[in-house]
Amino acid sequence: MPTKILPPSENAYAYPLLVKRLLDSAQRNENNNEIVYRGDLRFSYREFNERVCRLANALTAMGIKAGDTVAVMDWDSHRYLECFFAIPMIGAVLHTVNIRLSPEQITYTVNHAQDDVLLVHEDFLPVVETIQGELETVKNYVLLSDDGAAPSGALPFLGEYERLLAASDTAFDFPDFDENSVATMFYTTGTTGNPKGVYFTHRQLVLHTLVLIGTLGSTDSEPLLSRDGVYMPITPMFHVHAWGMPYAATMLGVKQVYPGRYVPDHLVRLIREEGVTFSHCVPTIFQMLLASDEAKHTDFSNWKLQVGGSALTAGLASRASELGIQIYSGYGMSETCPVLALTQIDRNIAALSAEEQTAYRTKAGRLVSLVDMQIWSPTGEPLPHDGVATGEIVVRTPWLTQGYLYEPEKGDELWRGGWMHTGDVACIHPDGFVEIRDRIKDVIKTGGEWISSLELESLISSHPLVDNVAVVGVPDERWGERPHACVVAKSGELVAETIKQHLSQFVETGQINKWAIPESIDLVTDIPKTSVGKIDKKRIRSSIN
Repeated sequence: MPTKILPPSENAYAYPLLVKRLLDSAQRNENNNEIVYRGDLRFSYREFNERVCRLANALTAMGIKAGDTVAVMDWDSHRYLECFFAIPMIGAVLHTVNIRLSPEQITYTVNHAQDDVLLVHEDFLPVVETIQGELETVKNYVLLSDDGAAPSGALPFLGEYERLLAASDTAFDFPDFDENSVATMFYTTGTTGNPKGVYFTHRQLVLHTLVLIGTLGSTDSEPLLSRDGVYMPITPMFHVHAWGMPYAATMLGVKQVYPGRYVPDHLVRLIREEGVTFSHCVPTIFQMLLASDEAKHTDFSNWKLQVGGSALTAGLASRASELGIQIYSGYGMSETCPVLALTQIDRNIAALSAEEQTAYRTKAGRLVSLVDMQIWSPTGEPLPHDGVATGEIVVRTPWLTQGYLYEPEKGDELWRGGWMHTGDVACIHPDGFVEIRDRIKDVIKTGGEWISSLELESLISSHPLVDNVAVVGVPDERWGERPHACVVAKSGELVAETIKQHLSQFVETGQINKWAIPESIDLVTDIPKTSVGKIDKKRIRSSIN
């Protein structure tokens, strides 16, 4: 469409949206606030800025230049946060390696990403030493050590992280360059084939951060994330930049706490002792925290928690409310940077009782700014947002990955029809709340009808003796599929028949049909998880079939 475009002044500055702008903003705020590692190490934002500059100088001295790729294998740490900034700010690409993948998958992702240098925590040396001979592009290694120990062993180390920083200058002139340059990448695993490389540009990360800050500051009467709060991620930093939250927290100058390895008792102690006010995690990790010994004598009433990755069940939301935890849902996926929707409590919802609010907090939330979302029928027709029509979520927003690294055909499939296809089945209510009904691959197709495994999980979880639950579809000669439930009980008093009787009340109210009640229910001690803590339904199905 022809529009009016005026030429800029010859002296006008074309301001690129670069990750360095986020760090620049941090220096103007509460720069005496701390960045804490495990409760042991503390740095002010002034020191943090100097450390980012030191890391940039150290990387440059190693020969890392614009366009190179630097891989990191670490626990959630201050070092990782420094890498979030220094690596993309010199024009290189940060590859956050999923430390929970198999050695074979790690080898594939490092080779596929064409990593030049690998920064590796001492805990992961046995894995890297095993696969070193198969790594095709890695030229050098840097040791990440919690006690500053000098590197040893078979790997060609350039040095230990802290020693390299100590020998580097505290100033660095970070250059301007094209905001569409790739800043970060990581790999997402599917049900089949090799992991797929997802990548994001500087422009995308900055826009996502700005919208995230605006949303977190307005989701409720009190902001989830503010300069007066204390932030601690309980989502791995290798997974979608810990949902983008560290960038937002740093831009605001919020006190940040990085826990290192995830040990439930240690996490709860940090929440209590550091005064953490905001975190995010998947439901399974949240359950582990509540089950820890430290949780028994910890006051959680000042803690706000965003849950994502898997659906927040009614049972877990109620348990959080009983403990005084303000809990919120979020929705997104690896390819979406990730935030698309967050629970937003308006004055009408805030006036409801805690029990009535659960119906809103367990939905996926309302769309954040700049997100266009539709639900499509199987034939690609947009469906009404009436809370009834159900279809696949497709999205457009400025921070979506534009494809899969070096796999254009898979990127074309992701973006067919000019919209990103999420693989999630949902409805959108007239009030704007998104309700995820299931993954397309997890919907249970029985006798020509669809049953939502997520809805069944939420209903089963509301029984007071249920600690955790997963529902999958299993083959059935007569009906095609039938629901099967794996249930972790809080006590030995729970039996399968009790769960069926519990579900019967929802048949009577018309919430589910009678054929949605699982005929087979296994009481188990644990439910398989993926590398990022989600329920692994693929493994559950394969163990049954």
